[in-house]
Amino acid sequence: MAESVSETVTEPGARVLSEIQAGDGLALSAAGRLFPAHRGEGTVGPSTVFRWVTKGARSNSGQPVKLEAVRVGGRWLTSRAAVARFVHALTDAAAPAPAAPAPRTPTARQKASERAGRELAKRGA
Repeated sequence: MAESVSETVTEPGARVLSEIQAGDGLALSAAGRLFPAHRGEGTVGPSTVFRWVTKGARSNSGQPVKLEAVRVGGRWLTSRAAVARFVHALTDAAAPAPAAPAPRTPTARQKASERAGRELAKRGA
């Protein structure tokens, strides 16, 4: 029995290709219709989805997160699962970092310095 293309390909895109072969394929225009437009009414355009595929969307850290897609013939295809992974990756990247501790007051710094000095004196340093 012949193997499917997705079983023999180990390139990035093999996962999305197997999802497309399983019947979960979306054209970029269909993927855009999954999201509301940023401004006004409508949905995200296919050119925006194409940009997510080729350049990615910037995360809070400044790193691009790309939408997985494969080129089949003259068109790009993705999958609902790839869209979900893309959104999940951007959401995880946008999670707020833990808050930095508040800076110590000058009095607290002075007390800590005196305490450290006493500890060093006890140890003979």
